[in-house]
Amino acid sequence: MELIPLGWTAERSQDVPGGCAVARVARVDRGRLTVLTADGEHRVHRAGTLHDDAGGTGPAVGDWVAVRGEQAVAVLPRRTAFVRTAAGRGSEPQVVAANVDLVLVVDALGGAPRLRRVERYLAVAWGSGAMPVVVLTKADLEPDVPAAVAAVAADAVGVPVLAVSSVTGAGLDDVRALLGPGCTAAMVGPSGVGKSSLLNALAGATVAGTAEIRGDGRGRHTTTARELHVLPGGGLLVDTPGMRELALAGEDGVDTVYADVAGYAADCRFRDCAHRTEPGCGVAAAIDRGDLDPARLTAWRKLQAEAHRQELRADARARALETARVRSLHREMRARPAKPRGGR
Repeated sequence: MELIPLGWTAERSQDVPGGCAVARVARVDRGRLTVLTADGEHRVHRAGTLHDDAGGTGPAVGDWVAVRGEQAVAVLPRRTAFVRTAAGRGSEPQVVAANVDLVLVVDALGGAPRLRRVERYLAVAWGSGAMPVVVLTKADLEPDVPAAVAAVAADAVGVPVLAVSSVTGAGLDDVRALLGPGCTAAMVGPSGVGKSSLLNALAGATVAGTAEIRGDGRGRHTTTARELHVLPGGGLLVDTPGMRELALAGEDGVDTVYADVAGYAADCRFRDCAHRTEPGCGVAAAIDRGDLDPARLTAWRKLQAEAHRQELRADARARALETARVRSLHREMRARPAKPRGGR
């Protein structure tokens, strides 16, 4: 019962190895973990064989781990995971936050809405299995907040869009209402959009450093490590460093973000319609009627193509790992001394 405020649910108990206590990972450093338990915060060592339920090196912030003595010996299965794949050939997927209920996609007001960037973050958020919410910070710098919110909401299909100001406090209660006791949220977004200021405002204290925006308008990295914070109202919030690049880990979530485009595509005459010059194209018809912004179609195509490339890379990486494993097994078998034949 003491773990429920940390997000624990009873069904997880069946996954705990015998003789172990459970703890939630609040921070990951090289060889040690900062974990939250029923009796407070502790530092534990990572067992050399510790890995997550996907075979990765894990654990990640938000994971539940089984602890024996002063050592974390197992990562319990995850319900959700926000997975980042940095852009570039051969990049490995990285779990940013595990077991989150909400993903707060944070962007700043005070300029033209960065819709394509928000859509990219939403695609990854939907693919995590958690519920995304768009939080637009720095509302005190925006002359027409309702119009700015409406512009983002028109693209963020089916996703709540909230405007907040960490300076005036406007909108903070709406965010707090989402973060009830035991609810875990992760804040994601580029540097300089006000994630650390939002965390401090929700925590009612300075728990994360902040910095002024650079002269060129780009954000500064003030958060250098992912960390899980317990908020006064009982919610839990993962603060993450700004991400200059966020590639998709797969196609999960892309069609959810572009549900309007996918819906029009379902009306196409041909199942393999490329939505270019084919007759009976439902997407082209929607654009002609003015029901669909052509930029949405372009962005959908771009993210679909990127997600497909990432999945091909993941498949190739998995095949390479399996080939290496089989070769290693064969070498091991050849190195074993031959057993004498029975009866001779």
